[in-house]
Amino acid sequence: MRVVSVVSTKDGVGKTTVAANLGGLLADSGLRVLLLDLDSQPTLSSYYALSRKADAGAYEFLALNLITPAQIVSKTVITGLDLILSNDDQGRLSTLLLHAPDGRLRLCNLLDNFRPRYELLLIDTQGVRSVLLEMAILASDLALSPIPPEMLAARELQRGTLTLMSELEPFRHLGIPPPPLRLLLNQVNSIQVDTRMIIHGLRETFAGTTNISVLDTVVPDRVAYLTAATLCLPVHRIETCRSRERRSPSALETMQALAIELFPEWREAISTVNRYTEAQ
Repeated sequence: MRVVSVVSTKDGVGKTTVAANLGGLLADSGLRVLLLDLDSQPTLSSYYALSRKADAGAYEFLALNLITPAQIVSKTVITGLDLILSNDDQGRLSTLLLHAPDGRLRLCNLLDNFRPRYELLLIDTQGVRSVLLEMAILASDLALSPIPPEMLAARELQRGTLTLMSELEPFRHLGIPPPPLRLLLNQVNSIQVDTRMIIHGLRETFAGTTNISVLDTVVPDRVAYLTAATLCLPVHRIETCRSRERRSPSALETMQALAIELFPEWREAISTVNRYTEAQ
């Protein structure tokens, strides 16, 4: 099972949108995907309609070590896409894990119970530094950080997310190295000159870095993503073809490109989503 955390120490960068749509595309590819919502503002938990809601969720999973899937895993209406709901609206988990001996490693220690059931675990995290965010990163094979091409977002990336990743390096001595970090340019309006300058600067900054890189895929600022969220559907089902007015790829093409770039081993399955959408 691959484990990917969608992370940023800045709120509003599109973490939930990326996690929901990436999970939806990969489920439509025939993969078994589990979403874990660790944000106390549970947007991911309400993105998709549920066909079955579990009695418990992320709080019982992490606070009580409850690992029985039938008790904590809800099923969405998207075939193959399951969800562990966020149910910690009072933020008790952060306090509990902060004082627990295994706090930052608890998720890592619990994941073996899910590996036979899923090909991918996608974790949506809080937009602030916390023990929950650190725990999610340390349990992951890969950290994916959406970043809008804005100066404030670029500064927060350096001050927040990159500093956090470097401060997790000591866990390497425990045999738990921090995962590679992939930066995803998100909500991009390519017409603006300052946008192009920031994108160019980010790519130059990390060009020679091994553990941090900027993905080639760029997610445009497109109304289709808002429409998809309103309809509780993955965006690749909403916008399957590029319009004549725009030269940029459709949402289907964008999400496929992102999924293939992150998971080249699943390229063949991801490419079949074309046939899925044509059949809708």
